[in-house]
Amino acid sequence: MTKVQYFTACTLDGYIADENNSLDWLYEVPHDEEDGYWDRWFPSVGGLVMGATTYEWMLEHGGPDSWRKYYGERPGWIFTHRELPPIPDVDIAFVQGDVLPVYEQAANRLGGANLWLVGGGDLVGQFHDAGLLDEIIVGMTPVTLGAGAPLLPRRITSKQLAFQEAELIGQRIRIVLGVRR
Repeated sequence: MTKVQYFTACTLDGYIADENNSLDWLYEVPHDEEDGYWDRWFPSVGGLVMGATTYEWMLEHGGPDSWRKYYGERPGWIFTHRELPPIPDVDIAFVQGDVLPVYEQAANRLGGANLWLVGGGDLVGQFHDAGLLDEIIVGMTPVTLGAGAPLLPRRITSKQLAFQEAELIGQRIRIVLGVRR
């Protein structure tokens, strides 16, 4: 069965991007390349979902080749209310509206592989509201922004979330939470 996972980085004060939708803060602390978590986790991902702002940031900072560089040949579903440039020869669907039909389409297509919710937080919140979110994986970085795009702009209480794992990796803490439905 397809597991829906929100895998992202956030600041100590709970933001995934600053007020200008920049992720520059993320690169202030080096990534620990020897951690190996990504190499264990990413092969289970069959497809990705992201919002328009995340997609535009990826294109702006990595260019059209960044999809294959970061995600390989995995298909993507991009939620948007505006016209966005496609990436030639990449399997991307521009979608809008309710997340449930998009999830159903992705799950049918992925054949049991996991669906990565790349961001943003409000889109992930919509998956949660629809009862589709299974897991949250956060790499918390010792940076505070004071404002920006929140990790999850929803009230989700501990009745719905359970810590599964926490690990210090260099100057980051990886936190894995299960989502109870």
